[in-house]
Amino acid sequence: MEFVVCINNTDYAASLEVRKIYQVLPDFNAGRHQMIRVIDESGEDYLYPSSYFMPIELSAPLQEAILTNS
Repeated sequence: MEFVVCINNTDYAASLEVRKIYQVLPDFNAGRHQMIRVIDESGEDYLYPSSYFMPIELSAPLQEAILTNS
């Protein structure tokens, strides 16, 4: 499972929170367009510029805790 932290929410303030961790969903076509598919504040998955995020590695217990509390 992949996670990222939001570092920019310009034009998406209602959908993304800076410094918040988001789950990434696989989307090969998105990556080809410098986009990333994340589950945002609406609880749905949408495409955003990949430059708005930094990848992070989380331990298995932390991943589980984040997914349980989502």
